Amino acid sequence: MDLDDEKFPPSPLSAIVVAGTHSGVGKTSVTLGLIGALRRRGLTVQAFKVGPDFIDPLHHQRASGRASRNLDGWMLSREANMDCFARGSADADVAVVEGVMGLFDGSEGKSDRGSTAEMAKLLGLPILLVVDASAMARSAAALIHGFATFDPELHLAGVILNNVGGPVHAEMIRDAVAEGVPVLGAIPRVAELVVPERHLGLHLPHEARDDYFHELATLIEEYVDVDELIQVGRIERPQQTKTRRASVAEPKVRIGLARDEAFCFYYADNLELLEQAGAELVEFSPMRDPLPDDLDGLYFGGGYPELHASQLAENSVTIGAVREFAAGGGPIYAECGGLMYLAATLELEDNAYPFCGILPFSTRMPAGLTLSYVQIETTGGLFGPGLTARGHLYHQSEICGEPKATCCYKLQTNRGDEKEEGYSIGNVLASYAHLHFASQSGIADAFIKRCREHRS
Repeated sequence: MDLDDEKFPPSPLSAIVVAGTHSGVGKTSVTLGLIGALRRRGLTVQAFKVGPDFIDPLHHQRASGRASRNLDGWMLSREANMDCFARGSADADVAVVEGVMGLFDGSEGKSDRGSTAEMAKLLGLPILLVVDASAMARSAAALIHGFATFDPELHLAGVILNNVGGPVHAEMIRDAVAEGVPVLGAIPRVAELVVPERHLGLHLPHEARDDYFHELATLIEEYVDVDELIQVGRIERPQQTKTRRASVAEPKVRIGLARDEAFCFYYADNLELLEQAGAELVEFSPMRDPLPDDLDGLYFGGGYPELHASQLAENSVTIGAVREFAAGGGPIYAECGGLMYLAATLELEDNAYPFCGILPFSTRMPAGLTLSYVQIETTGGLFGPGLTARGHLYHQSEICGEPKATCCYKLQTNRGDEKEEGYSIGNVLASYAHLHFASQSGIADAFIKRCREHRS
């Protein structure tokens, strides 16, 4: 028999959704430790994050060595989520999906839309529920029972008890749960392994000490039945629902991608869709580097410019080069932190840091927290009219006064609030909205088209 003609079955895949009863129970720590423990077994691990989150995926990438991908029932269609999961896990042995908030928490109270539960059902994945057991004993069994029975379409494969007081405490809860749901681990509280938080979420991976991820993996290996998790997570390997187009042939347009500690919030799919549309992404640090040569466009994502305002302002050579690029008609797309960088100044308490001055307004911090899903319709500007895309808002800065710039977005939040947004100056577009390009691939195409026009 010709071996080339023989059809071999696809290799098996294990997949698990790490969910919580509520925010703050330790989902991220469990996820990172689990990724590390799986990698110690020689397995390739693909991480995913449910919801509009940039920071958890950065931690996932540090732990797994692979870009983590976002899944979201509100921003993305059913097909886009299924395709993202299938493509991301195609060459992996195990997929670990970290949930958002509590298992059933999403964009509304009357359904599970945007929730971890919705995504687990959509992808047909078993759930590992993380329970903060620090202030419970037998009551934990009632809590677990409620989560196990609230939605009969879900498969709750097991529970991890986090922050237990010791073996006796853990055994009391195991006895109470009895045969209800398998308790696959009981982890003691280790205060120094709790990921610290700041105003927009967790600290970033580069701020962790070198042995942090190693210690989390060791903790999971000691207190969690990882081998059993691999077994209960066995699923049929999913097939891609659609084929992404091949990357556009040369010549490609060169897009400078701002990427450092100040600008690090990017969806992996956004960057891949730009590359497939014909971009060569050239990374640089606005904090330290000069602007790369021979660019056709610039992309400034979100991040923490407020934490690095002094260093950003001191790199006046790059600020001047970005300003000159914009004045020459160079296409620039900026989101959130990128908007702040393109503005005139950033006001932080008693200091004002001079930035690019391309946008005719300044920004300031702190301000009230803005958090919501958004849908935008383009009315012109960098992307042209008639495109509808989805994304989210998450910021604690604000524009000073009324922005004297043309708006090219009709923006609506998931709560129904409407406003004009998307500030447009020439070929520059800046917005507080983080768009997910997989919700509208025409965004990437339009950006590349403008870059080609600028080059020619």
